[in-house]
Amino acid sequence: MFFSPKLNSTAKNVYDVVIVGGGIVGCATARQLKLSKPNLRAVLVEKEAKLAAHQSGHNSGVLHSGIYYVPGSLKARLCVKGIDMAYKFCDEKSIPYKKCGKLIVALNEGEIGGLENLFDRSQKNNCRDISVVDAARIREIEPHCQGIKAIWSPHTGIVDWAVVTLKMAEDFKQMGGDIELGWTLNKIEESNNPQTPIKLIDSKGKEIFASYVITCAGLYSDRIAQLSGGSELPKIIPFRGEYLKLKPEKRYLVKQANIYPVPDPRFPFLGVHFTPTIYGDVILGPNAVMALSREGYNKLDFSAKDFIDSIKYRGTQKLIFKYACYGFGELTRSFYIPAQIKLLQQYIPEITSNDVEIGRTGVRAQALDIDGNLVDEFVYDSGKGPLSSRIIHVRNAPSPAATSSLAIAEMILEKCVEQFGI
Repeated sequence: MFFSPKLNSTAKNVYDVVIVGGGIVGCATARQLKLSKPNLRAVLVEKEAKLAAHQSGHNSGVLHSGIYYVPGSLKARLCVKGIDMAYKFCDEKSIPYKKCGKLIVALNEGEIGGLENLFDRSQKNNCRDISVVDAARIREIEPHCQGIKAIWSPHTGIVDWAVVTLKMAEDFKQMGGDIELGWTLNKIEESNNPQTPIKLIDSKGKEIFASYVITCAGLYSDRIAQLSGGSELPKIIPFRGEYLKLKPEKRYLVKQANIYPVPDPRFPFLGVHFTPTIYGDVILGPNAVMALSREGYNKLDFSAKDFIDSIKYRGTQKLIFKYACYGFGELTRSFYIPAQIKLLQQYIPEITSNDVEIGRTGVRAQALDIDGNLVDEFVYDSGKGPLSSRIIHVRNAPSPAATSSLAIAEMILEKCVEQFGI
């Protein structure tokens, strides 16, 4: 699947709708736009030389079933709907996936209450075929895993979300949409044409004129929203997640399933887990450390602008103060592998530092409010001024946005119909 970095030579730089952002939410939205409104001229612009370059191509690859989320929340509804849509899309497009299942393992009696709460949520969220299993059944599913009780989710799966993203973009392209790569949005201005009143200007001075704009900019969603007068809040703070992976000769330690912890409500992130990938690896982690750059995939990647933007924010300062001990532990595990192994050994005691090697990394676009709270629901913005009624900024599409992406796209299109009148 190849997408030219230039607009269709037969088309002018004038469109009904421009979608900004070539991750999975942007591509799903572009595809849904052409499915719902096939006569609209649309272009998707992406600043990188390829699609799915960031979060959509740097994640664990899990299809989540919707167990964790507050019953009745939009996040829960979209995930439960989205996983079925994702499996159907993968079947239609012959995208490899595997329903490997997930164990959420309670290690001791102190975690049973949290496990029961998750099971209750799964029932209220109408997650499919969820059951609670005992230690013997845990061993049947994962012979090397220990725990006293677990939730078993047989429909949790694994897939390469970058491949899914490219297939969505291919659909969009085949339905007449244009894709322009290497196009970094720099300005949003008002044009002189009432039919296409929005002028988008990239970092090289190239222009696109549009009637409406949808932005799904992930790590840069807050900055892109501010181009049309959007609020500074919530601010995106980048968190790097670093994985280890089992050496090939040690992959037998995880037979098939995802192995997850019972979340500790005292801490903001989920904790380490074992995740098979569609390509046969088994990844372990991640940790969660504040990245020094919004694209800081390596420990030493540094952007003065991004770092200062994060650290001077009052919400970041409150988050650091609130979770100082937790953050120190995460940072220690980033630099000292045996500390990470110690956590993993709680679930698979046999694993040692000699069994692992450095794996992938990803950077999560974490929306943070002024009080240092992680923003866990969807946030939209349109900015201010005469163009605001014609722009929708997707400010926050929280995990599991990949699993939910097709359902999210339907929701965004409904919002576009309502706000734009298209």
